[in-house]
Amino acid sequence: MKRILVAEDSTMMLETIFRSLKREGYDVIKSNDGKECLEILETTEPDMIITDLYMPRVNGHEVIANVRDERKMNIPILVLSAGGVEDNVLKAFDLGADDFMVKPFSLEELNVRVRKLLATSR
Repeated sequence: MKRILVAEDSTMMLETIFRSLKREGYDVIKSNDGKECLEILETTEPDMIITDLYMPRVNGHEVIANVRDERKMNIPILVLSAGGVEDNVLKAFDLGADDFMVKPFSLEELNVRVRKLLATSR
């Protein structure tokens, strides 16, 4: 079973993503912000990370940089953000994100993108 770590500071959004991915058969780990996400990575190696960009304490750009540069993890990273400002999108890709979705999005599209990213990884 593939394990997905989701970092999202909106409780409602986090629960919605969690339930959707669980229905698809994934093992899902929830984190309420980027700092908690990085703490979870100390003891767990997921198959994929889904992260919001704008979170307190540690933002999504910092999560991506940490995963790619410090931890040297080669797992898919899907970024979610309500602010689809081009500079933020480009920065996320420059840091090593694999895909980007602008909120609001459909859960069906999220599930398709997750399946595709997991199928092409490793």
